[in-house]
Amino acid sequence: MVHLASIPSPTQGVWHIGSIPIRAYALCIVLGIIAACIITDIRLRRRGAPPYAILDVAVWAVPAGIIGARLYHVITSPSLYFGDGGNFVDAFKIWQGGLGIWGGVAGGTVGAWIAARRLGLPLTMIADCLAVGLPVAQAIGRWGNYFNNELYGGETNLPWGLKIYNWDANAGRALVESGTGEPIVKGIYHPTFLYESLWCLGVALLVWLLDRKYKFGKGRAFALYVMAYCVGRFWIEAMRTDPATHFLGMRLNDWVSIVVFLGALLYFVRVRGEQEHVVPASDAPAQPAAAAESDESDESDEPAADDGESEPASRTPDA
Repeated sequence: MVHLASIPSPTQGVWHIGSIPIRAYALCIVLGIIAACIITDIRLRRRGAPPYAILDVAVWAVPAGIIGARLYHVITSPSLYFGDGGNFVDAFKIWQGGLGIWGGVAGGTVGAWIAARRLGLPLTMIADCLAVGLPVAQAIGRWGNYFNNELYGGETNLPWGLKIYNWDANAGRALVESGTGEPIVKGIYHPTFLYESLWCLGVALLVWLLDRKYKFGKGRAFALYVMAYCVGRFWIEAMRTDPATHFLGMRLNDWVSIVVFLGALLYFVRVRGEQEHVVPASDAPAQPAAAAESDESDESDEPAADDGESEPASRTPDA
């Protein structure tokens, strides 16, 4: 196959400061989380949430999301960790890659639900505010796969094909030819990580524009994000060539995308409601009962008419 051009891949995905490893995969995930928190915080504040409420949400949702994402990956790719050739210990090596988005969403939802109850905010409002930030986080996080030389598609001679090296996952670098020290090129493949990153940015823009126009509430903006992401994930997943569990001729993640898309579509069509906002207690209209009590109090406190000079009001001496 003739290759006129290609996108180079990194030959190293981990650096060391002393004995401390700095992994590009982890940095991409952290940057994605920061971006999602900033975007979601802005959207939450515009709906009346207290400043930095997103930090309370992140404390619960991020760890739960990472745990859920790793569990999903391990469960759906059991051959990598169990049975012949598998190593159970590798299931805990999260830095080598392997986070399933649907497990992350499920785990993160549980964490966000706990945070929502503690903050007294509707979970659906938090989800709608997150619906723009989450795909941005995914777009950034996918670049971790680029640094790990993983999650690519079939071979291609397109000018945007991705050069992939034979990779040492434990060391976090490309294998090299003995004698020359040159990295060993595995081939030129479709950069599915890039396809998904660009798709996620498009999803974020789509949700932001439609939510701005139609003011989705009750979790419908989040459902729109799920549907749009599933469409892209379906065709991108079908291009990937990394090991995966198959069911009825398709990769398991394709089936999950179909089921999740239909569930999100059903929710989007059936659920209705105005966009949720938080109204501070001081800005809320007075209740009728409170207003009546206030009126009675005002009447009882009115001084009686007095033709004479009024005595000065008494005051408590300073302590």
